[in-house]
Amino acid sequence: MELLQLKHRENFLNNYLNPSMDAGLVEPLYPDQPWHPKQKYLLTEKGKALLK
Repeated sequence: MELLQLKHRENFLNNYLNPSMDAGLVEPLYPDQPWHPKQKYLLTEKGKALLK
């Protein structure tokens, strides 16, 4: 959210994060704990391929 300079969390989740996860572009660091305080999202190989 910070990198994209977005402030509204719900819009970020609905418009960016969830579609990216559904497409297999990003994956959570703690998949079994979605609200983990140190949750981060990592690019998958498919996501990295889009950056090239």
